[in-house]
Amino acid sequence: MPVPREQFLSPVWRDGIFTNKVLFCTGGAGTICSMQVRAFVALGGNACIIGRNVEKTEKGAQDIATVRPGSKVIGLGNVDVRDPAALKAAADRCAKELGGIDFAIAGAAGNFLAPIAQLSANAFKTVMDIDAMGSFNTAKACLPHLVESAKKHTNTGGASPTGTGGRMIFVSASFHYVGKPMQGHVMAAKAAVDQISNSIAIEYGPYGITSNVITPGPIAGTEGMERLGRSDPESVRLSKKAIPLGRWGEVKEIADATVYLFSEAGSYMTGATMVIDGGQWRTSGASDGRGGWQYPDFLMSGEAVSGVKDARKSKM
Repeated sequence: MPVPREQFLSPVWRDGIFTNKVLFCTGGAGTICSMQVRAFVALGGNACIIGRNVEKTEKGAQDIATVRPGSKVIGLGNVDVRDPAALKAAADRCAKELGGIDFAIAGAAGNFLAPIAQLSANAFKTVMDIDAMGSFNTAKACLPHLVESAKKHTNTGGASPTGTGGRMIFVSASFHYVGKPMQGHVMAAKAAVDQISNSIAIEYGPYGITSNVITPGPIAGTEGMERLGRSDPESVRLSKKAIPLGRWGEVKEIADATVYLFSEAGSYMTGATMVIDGGQWRTSGASDGRGGWQYPDFLMSGEAVSGVKDARKSKM
């Protein structure tokens, strides 16, 4: 079903900035990655999305293609990111049919809630294999093509007549920044994903490649929010309350960050992590239950801190 442009892309971007460019995206039929690809295609590019579910992936590609007349979007199903040979074959097919690969997004991921006590070794390995190994396999499959793209579209910092190319984005999470119960498997996997991106930035920067991480926070209407968060009104209220901006994010805000990193505006951004969560992870210690100081109520009340020792009056 076609999605209105204002739901996946801000009006600040100039049409045609990705004309004749190609994006390869794993997990491209997912709620976040599909919008990243949709924004890219709307701005002139063509794309290839990868997934395990054949019907979902092919229908996702057809739907994304509706954003721009004449666009080419290929959906390759039955491709598991844990299989490096299958992923390489998919990347090579994408390059052959669409003329190359200029950009790549490693977006395939697996997640579920489980404490360590209930987490089997196989379940832990599954998430590590999909998230960490899948990201590594995606990079290995795409990097030869990205190097070729970077040769054609050199990263000089100035306006290029051929536009940009040779860029990669990894989709991560912020759980491992502060610690999160029932997410030990994902914290381990996403920490690895971040470092894979950093290694590529270091080792492939001399070839003109940029590699960055986008870390979404709570994004409304996504599979992640459905799987990991309760939907009752009180849980939703408390979730939003813990976010400095007081709301969940929109998929458009992740897509806009993607366009920035792939555009000339992001030419000098590499080895970085863009956390797009409304400041949520920064408030992890804001409400620890002491003294009834609940974020952000206490700050907004203007009350003075009471009930604790005043260091200003203490004597040596």
